[in-house]
Amino acid sequence: MDTNNFAEKFYEKYGNRNKKPVLFFSPGRVNLIGEHTDYNGGYVFPCALNYGTYLLIRRIEENVLKFSTLNFNDDSETELSGLFINTGKKWINYPLGVINEFLKRGIRISGLELLYYGDVPNGAGLSSSASIEMVTAVALNDFFSAGLSTLDLVKMSQKAENEFVGMNCGIMDQFAVGFGKKDNAIFLNCDNLYYENVPVRLGNCSLIITNTNKRRGLTDSKYNERRSECDKAVELLQNYKPIRNLSELTVGEINILEKYIADPVIRKRAKHVISENGRVTEAVNVLKNNNISRFGELMNLSHDSLKDDYEVTGIELDTLVYEGRKLPGVIGTRMTGAGFGGCTVSIVRKSYSANFMTQLSAIYQNKTGLVPEFYQPEIVDGAGRMEMEL
Repeated sequence: MDTNNFAEKFYEKYGNRNKKPVLFFSPGRVNLIGEHTDYNGGYVFPCALNYGTYLLIRRIEENVLKFSTLNFNDDSETELSGLFINTGKKWINYPLGVINEFLKRGIRISGLELLYYGDVPNGAGLSSSASIEMVTAVALNDFFSAGLSTLDLVKMSQKAENEFVGMNCGIMDQFAVGFGKKDNAIFLNCDNLYYENVPVRLGNCSLIITNTNKRRGLTDSKYNERRSECDKAVELLQNYKPIRNLSELTVGEINILEKYIADPVIRKRAKHVISENGRVTEAVNVLKNNNISRFGELMNLSHDSLKDDYEVTGIELDTLVYEGRKLPGVIGTRMTGAGFGGCTVSIVRKSYSANFMTQLSAIYQNKTGLVPEFYQPEIVDGAGRMEMEL
């Protein structure tokens, strides 16, 4: 990110070079394993990435909020006169929802100029939405000396997405973006929010994220449908024992599903969640023991379950995964995020990385007609203020 160029864009947009804006950054995230478990009270294993959202922000005397982004030609200005309502302008709803959460807590917000820039691919499943929410939350907390904890900001950002934007996401994305730690992944229990930082030591391997470039919006996908199917499974399994969520069952209890869930579709959804939790806990343990080979096998098993039991993959993701597995040097590869498009995450031996990207790109284009994009990310710290000259 060229911060000087970013600042120049801010001045072009808003003028007044005598008063400098302040820069904040919030990462995107990739989930290494543990998909569709977060809203089921289960385990996830995400890490924060050096792709994310940058925000320049400055106070103004007018009682208005001015929003702009370098990603779209879609500026907005709105008066500060109480709580906001969903604007229909999709990207602006993310910061507006967060601002509402501050206002609900009685934190007074004054006029601001805000300029956003994101280098997380939109709709790729790397959580550009949580990145926008958290960069806004961290900036407001700083600017207005609100004294809120990182966990407060995480919960407020999730609430903004659930209630204001209307996307019924779990807490993983905002948590990973807020609590990320350089060169570590976060082993998170989404039920009680217990977490542990686990060093990611890949040795002679590297992380490669591949974007399908198949456009999809979560609200248009079957994400909310999957949530309701899991809720139905919990309802049926309460005849077995009083559970609040599917993650209260262990892998050893999968065999009881057939007895209590007659619908084979609902049964498969429950099977995925329960078995995925088992894969996450094993994955964390093998990573601590530097068993990257087994970690890769668990990634592969995770994708198979997401394809067969949870049915959230599709031809694009499956092509990247199953063709990718055939290539030399690939330790493991799986879809990451909500599915129905978005990205895969792979662990590949560094000596084969260039070959992996070249060969897989050709195969994927031939099979789907789409051109994939590849990223070799760094694992970074969570959202915060960037102290640098502008």
